[in-house]
Amino acid sequence: MQISTVAGASSPSTSSPDKAALQQAAKQFEAIFLRQMIGAMRSSSMGEGLLDSSASDQFRDMADARTADSMAEKGSLGIAELLLSQFGGQSQPSPAAAAPDKSA
Repeated sequence: MQISTVAGASSPSTSSPDKAALQQAAKQFEAIFLRQMIGAMRSSSMGEGLLDSSASDQFRDMADARTADSMAEKGSLGIAELLLSQFGGQSQPSPAAAAPDKSA
């Protein structure tokens, strides 16, 4: 049995297939996060409507999932971008490090 290491994950150069797979995984993670967030917002409603049924709940869940997928595809929250910079080996300077020290 061969166990591969993750040593290549920290290298600055990421191959194109690996980068595409990482990009896809990051977008999927953002979509799942958004689905959970939208579901939590829906469950916090204070009362039930007159026309609520299991069919409308199912339709609402499907619409929420599609909305989350669309938001993730557009990068609305930027979670996928942050994951790519974290795991893709790209080092971006922090705003504090990039700003010159004006106290001197």
